[in-house]
Amino acid sequence: MTTGLEHVVWIGGGSGGGKSTIARRLAAEHGLTYYGTDDVMGDHARRTDAAESPYLYEFIGMTMDERWATRSPEVMLETFHWYRGEGFHLIVEDLRRMRTGVVAEGFRLLPHLVAPLTDRAVWLLPTPEFRAAAFDARGIPWRIPSKTGDYERARHNLLERDRLFTERMRAETARLGLPAIEVAVGTSEDALTAEVAAAVGLPATPGGPSRR
Repeated sequence: MTTGLEHVVWIGGGSGGGKSTIARRLAAEHGLTYYGTDDVMGDHARRTDAAESPYLYEFIGMTMDERWATRSPEVMLETFHWYRGEGFHLIVEDLRRMRTGVVAEGFRLLPHLVAPLTDRAVWLLPTPEFRAAAFDARGIPWRIPSKTGDYERARHNLLERDRLFTERMRAETARLGLPAIEVAVGTSEDALTAEVAAAVGLPATPGGPSRR
């Protein structure tokens, strides 16, 4: 498979599944460049327009309540711009400009979009318990809802939307025969790092940093 992306390994999956932690660790252990798709969302929004990314621009025009409190999690899932693949071509453009080894990660790496480009990809699928613990540690369940007029509803909607997205990733990776790893409470960082490395074809690094 020749796509101009042979220097990239890809880690996708549900939010709160440890993607950035594992990607940063693999980058450090293997001398690769870390590329987080969350970090370039603002840049990508500026590099597109309403005709090319209609769901993004609809989202930009919403109030915080409209984004998180007044719509159902199902509608939020179906209309979230990054979940629909808007801006994915900009990720590809960025990665093609990076000629040395790269670890790319983020929920924007949708299986059906990544699969035609590489066979060095894996998706992390956090359980709801693992996701909730990860979000609590990062303050996510209260930071966004606190900007709405209905904290409890917005918090529920956010967590439920992300659960539904993870279920979609689980079904899609299974349908396409792509590697996916379940991430549950109690999964150690060392074990998950080793499993991801094996899935994307990186050699084991026994002397690498060990953190849990």
